[in-house]
Amino acid sequence: MTTYTMRTLAAALLCLVLCWDQLNAQCPDPATLKGPDGGKVCARMFKDSHYIYAQSCGGDSFDVAPGADIPSMPYSWNNRVSSLVVARFCSLSVWSRAKKEGKRWKFGAGVQYRLKEVPMGFFGNWDDEISSYYCEC
Repeated sequence: MTTYTMRTLAAALLCLVLCWDQLNAQCPDPATLKGPDGGKVCARMFKDSHYIYAQSCGGDSFDVAPGADIPSMPYSWNNRVSSLVVARFCSLSVWSRAKKEGKRWKFGAGVQYRLKEVPMGFFGNWDDEISSYYCEC
């Protein structure tokens, strides 16, 4: 093997190792996000996340309908969302307190494997902090 071939092979292997978590993730694809009945879903929230992306979007999930405007999350979901997926052409606005008060963040279409990676001010993050939301498509 030539030096060029060895370097190319090493670079491809390194890319595979570094990208494996995203390639192997169990989070649904935002472009094909559908409800159990096959209907449109604006977003899906999950109780579990993990430092390994392939293990995020686990546990219980909660589907958000297009146009859902919820000032207070149900008790079993309040401050328990750790990862989420927003469907293509949609956005999800969330607040840290009920009645759309407190800190606010807007997620565009895509996968957020770990809400711990989304800053909330200088010293916090959005893991287990969502108390109200509005989803639009």
